[in-house]
Amino acid sequence: MEPSPAKGKPQGRLLVSTTLDAKDELEERLERCVGIVTSLTNGLSEREANDAITANVCKGPQQHEEVCLGLFALLLTEPPQAQRCYRDLTLVNRDGMNVILIKINQILMEKFLKLQDVCRTQLVWLVRELVKSGVIGADGILMTLMKQIAGGDITNKNLWLAENVLDILVEQREWVLKSGMLIAMSVYTYLRLIVDHGTPALLVLRQKEVDFCIGLLREKFMECFIIGRDLVRLLQIVARIPEMELLWKDLLHNPQALSPQFTGKGKRVSLIQTHVRFGQQKRYQDWFQRQYLSTAESQSLRCDLIRYICGVVHPSNEVLSSDILPRWAIIGWLLTTCTSNVAASNAKLALFYDWLFFSPEKDSIMNIEPAILVMHHSMKPHPAITATLLDFMCRIIPHFFPPLEGQVRQGVFNSLTFIMEKRVLAHLAPLFDNPKLDRELRSMLRERFPEFCSSPSPPTEGRDEVKMEESVSLEMDNHVLLDKEDGCYDNTEAAFSDDEEEINNKGNKKREFRFHPIKEAIIEEPADITPYVDQLDDTMKEKVLQLQKGSDTETHCEVMQEIVDLILEEDFDSEQMSTLASCLAELFKGHFRGDVLPDEITEESLEESVCKPVCLVFRNLCQMQEDNSGFSVLLEMLAELYQKQPKIGYHLLYYLKASKAAMGKMSLYESFAQATALGDLHTCLMMDMKACQEDDIRLLCYLTPSIYTEFPDETLRSAELLNMIVAVIDSTQLQELMCHVMIGNLVMFRKDSVLNILIQSLDWETFEQYSTWQLFLAHSIPLETIIPILQHLKYKEHPEALSCLLLQLRREKPSGEMVKMVLSRPCHPEDQFTTSILRHWAAKHDDVLGEHIKALLIKNNNLPRKRQSLRSSSSKLAQLTLEQILEHMDNLRLNLSNTKNSFFTQTPILQALQHVQASCDEAHKMRFSDLFSLAEEYEEPSSKPPKSRRKAPASSPRSRKGAATPVSNEEESASSSASEEEDSKPKAPKRKRKGSSAVASDSD
Repeated sequence: MEPSPAKGKPQGRLLVSTTLDAKDELEERLERCVGIVTSLTNGLSEREANDAITANVCKGPQQHEEVCLGLFALLLTEPPQAQRCYRDLTLVNRDGMNVILIKINQILMEKFLKLQDVCRTQLVWLVRELVKSGVIGADGILMTLMKQIAGGDITNKNLWLAENVLDILVEQREWVLKSGMLIAMSVYTYLRLIVDHGTPALLVLRQKEVDFCIGLLREKFMECFIIGRDLVRLLQIVARIPEMELLWKDLLHNPQALSPQFTGKGKRVSLIQTHVRFGQQKRYQDWFQRQYLSTAESQSLRCDLIRYICGVVHPSNEVLSSDILPRWAIIGWLLTTCTSNVAASNAKLALFYDWLFFSPEKDSIMNIEPAILVMHHSMKPHPAITATLLDFMCRIIPHFFPPLEGQVRQGVFNSLTFIMEKRVLAHLAPLFDNPKLDRELRSMLRERFPEFCSSPSPPTEGRDEVKMEESVSLEMDNHVLLDKEDGCYDNTEAAFSDDEEEINNKGNKKREFRFHPIKEAIIEEPADITPYVDQLDDTMKEKVLQLQKGSDTETHCEVMQEIVDLILEEDFDSEQMSTLASCLAELFKGHFRGDVLPDEITEESLEESVCKPVCLVFRNLCQMQEDNSGFSVLLEMLAELYQKQPKIGYHLLYYLKASKAAMGKMSLYESFAQATALGDLHTCLMMDMKACQEDDIRLLCYLTPSIYTEFPDETLRSAELLNMIVAVIDSTQLQELMCHVMIGNLVMFRKDSVLNILIQSLDWETFEQYSTWQLFLAHSIPLETIIPILQHLKYKEHPEALSCLLLQLRREKPSGEMVKMVLSRPCHPEDQFTTSILRHWAAKHDDVLGEHIKALLIKNNNLPRKRQSLRSSSSKLAQLTLEQILEHMDNLRLNLSNTKNSFFTQTPILQALQHVQASCDEAHKMRFSDLFSLAEEYEEPSSKPPKSRRKAPASSPRSRKGAATPVSNEEESASSSASEEEDSKPKAPKRKRKGSSAVASDSD
């Protein structure tokens, strides 16, 4: 048999292929374009060839694309001709290199691994030239090229690519600095690669990478800030490198030095995550491990994969309810393959990273769900995995960053609470208090998380099972169960949650768990200033030691005044300021314990409460002018003290409100905020109020009127501050704040921001929401200002806001906007909000409501049906449609059917129903036939004046019979209408014409 012609063809010059591979379509096209360019230029001089190419390009878009791609292919496959081809390409292209950029992107994303070595080298050279030329879109190409640099891979090809891309970034640094996204991606990529390049042979490359990252982090920190929490994670991994250690010191202790404003494997993982069935994953895992995780340097890759799965792979409900391999199984397998202690620690940190500062308002349940499910499902087959993860979760709280231990603890607590609210696990007690865990670990869990260690019901045989979420029914029966010897995890039943998932049982939301730390008796230890005092000059040292020895407050105040006088002297060495602040913070630590506000508030008790040594600094500030040189020195002193003792902020606020000497000086706090390391009034104010909330709730309420009055721009738009207040106050304090509002001492809402704050409050706890609405209602803000919130309210998720709105709408006379928003709510059998308020208005303001509904019916009836459909589907918010109005009207009709209410006998309603019936389709006529029947017997009396239109139906026996009877008794209506069928049928067209004309003239 003769060999086929295809086998005799030489291998292509662009891509690596075998004789069994089919010819690549892209490669074939580029070869055809090369042939066209060659035929145009063959045998011509350089100038003639250029003229021939230019003439061909001018013929049309197809010729333009063919010539550009031909030159591009020649550039990749013929290095000696690269310079000439690039020059010709820049001369003949007419679209800003767009055709070339698209092809480069396609090759990088789909063909880069198959490129011949020469072509790969030429492609990187071309990217370098595009960057040099400043071609628009070159930054996107460079970012795509960076994605081809693999982590955990130190082969020569990967190292060559990493070094060449780094050279481009370093050479074109000024160009790089123009793109914030490129800066962030470059820093993220090379911070990740530094970990892999620690061998002696790669130290030169690693140093280049370190210098590059440090330069960008120090010069463009806010652009790198968009990387988010993973920037901190990557910096932690490389923290032992000297340059990174210095960066960490600045990050923690001098953040303004960084910024004045500072306060391929993915596709494979996605394949496993979306196509591999649970129980059949072992061979895929083995293949993945051989391909990517078999080398020593690939240990560092596991934490990247875990972060990718937690943060990016968020399966839909369809995938969750199928038998596709769940995320926790993949992560559990990755944890079991860690052979390095460092890699294992980094992998566990990657798994729990979203827990540390978790906020239910901002973060997703999908980010924290895998960790809890790994621990739950590992309990039976791999209890050691569960034990090490629980141990890590407990120990990371105090050790992640000791100054923020409280916030980390709250983040982990929020995560566990949210997990129970979302019913990922029904109870945590079977996990935290399992007999398979050793006694010491169980004791530590009970100490740190007492709220979650008590089971609500006695233990049963199936206590380890997860209760299924009703809204996500998982059909797990089809799964192939793993043998415990072969598989990583057994296939026990599990519940998965989704971002959009909500709790059906609203009662679960009301339970509030809080930490109950062990209250230790405070033992007053003598202040230890030994590490600091020797660094002071002799005069200051003497005063500080006097302050330490003094026993009474009066003596302390006298010595403190002398220290302030020394600070204000011209020859005071400002370098001592930080050391002095450390001494004072240690000496006065007892002054910051306990309640600040006296039990009984009188002028005398307030003045007595501000007679503390630290308040002398405040008093001196109040007595100075802002242009005084000493003013800035004392502010610097306070700023240093603030770094050592954060409570100084709200103590300053208290002094400015309580002291007579500080009357009218509240603006001094703004100068203080700007002098601190935070440098921003809003941030400083929020942090101080949060500290006050945690220490003294009475003081928080006492300061609230002054804070809102003096700093309206920072407070009236802040839902964060309002939530701080309503989260901790009791009913008595709520009533006091409402009185302040009514008296005029406090304004907490403004028309331009109240709607946004109320929308943000919809996710708060029940009492917090009710308190917010009570405070809002104490203000004299028109209800129409916030009525658009109805579009955001769902009857099962927001009962607090709906009940408050219902009671307030009950007191209002309906306006056109109110009726429109009420009718815009989707119809649902269980949602009685719209029907209840419409019924109330129909009884109290029937004429006004009738006119508004008539106007809305006619307006929406005149809109084309297609436009109504598009309008209702184009927005997530509820939109008013004709069908919605008719549904709500029909519900109101049924609700009023057994009452004597005459709402549906009004002329405006009957006119509008006739108008809609005359033009709507048959489906709507059938669906709302009972509603339209109310208007069938109505006839517009031509002799009656407009002012008596409402009584027109009563003046005609026929109209009265047709309109009133259906409301009182539908069966009677049917029997009475049968006797008049012969009369009514011939006259129906005439009545409709009259009804239509009447409506038209009325709208005119």
